[in-house]
Amino acid sequence: MNTPVRPANRERDFVLHDSEFSEIRELVKIHTGISLSEAKRELVYSRLVRRLRRLGMDNFGDYIELLRQADEVELEEFANAITTNLTAFFRENHHFEFLQSGALPAIEKRGAAKRRLRIWSAGCSTGEEPYSIAMVLREEMQRFSGWDVKILATDIDSQVLAHAQAGIYAADRVERVPPKHARWFTSQGDGTFAVKPEVQSLISFRQLNLMNPWPMRGHFDVIFCRNVVIYFDKPTQVELFGRIAALQGAGDYLFVGHSESLFKVCDKYELIGKTAFTRLPG
Repeated sequence: MNTPVRPANRERDFVLHDSEFSEIRELVKIHTGISLSEAKRELVYSRLVRRLRRLGMDNFGDYIELLRQADEVELEEFANAITTNLTAFFRENHHFEFLQSGALPAIEKRGAAKRRLRIWSAGCSTGEEPYSIAMVLREEMQRFSGWDVKILATDIDSQVLAHAQAGIYAADRVERVPPKHARWFTSQGDGTFAVKPEVQSLISFRQLNLMNPWPMRGHFDVIFCRNVVIYFDKPTQVELFGRIAALQGAGDYLFVGHSESLFKVCDKYELIGKTAFTRLPG
């Protein structure tokens, strides 16, 4: 039976049939790695119906056909529409405290010869996570004087990356920043705040679909991959963390989200704190 979605509280211009929702779920999995449950049907409708209106389409079938043709522009818009971008400065602050007090001193000690530090923020959304990392680094730069220090920040969503690169945030976002880090913002005089250039200069923002081949081959001392894999099924998580482990060596650090775990996902890390891990040898 191909039952259409119809809301109880308002009339709709479009109908999303069961078979169409199944196809959309398949396309989401292929292109983003995200596994959508039946419970996400209303979310899918509300986000994609905007694309139908923008494109002048009158049914989901035509839109699905456009996606099946692998239209690059629309696939990007499709990914932007589906992905969820919930973030905040210094979210799960224990990770940033450990980065400052534990990880960075250890990296300084063992990396004295190479004097190179690389951190990856995977799924960086609108930039609050990599900027939080960069603020911590700026406060510890005396340790890394003369070092080559860079943060890579990636996300599949081109729209949130544009926001991140601009580095300008509303007051209600910045007011949650711990006082000791607030000095890294400048008031714009219009109720918004800009991240200072010396913080921005540490970060390279790049669009990256985690399901596609990764252009980077180098070693990362620290990887933040937080609140990303909660949307992936177990096999996808296994594949992703296997690829992440290949970019790290023994003693390197990995941070995941508060509701995420590597149990039966990846055995190449040891838990050292609250959702904080180090790479095992081998």
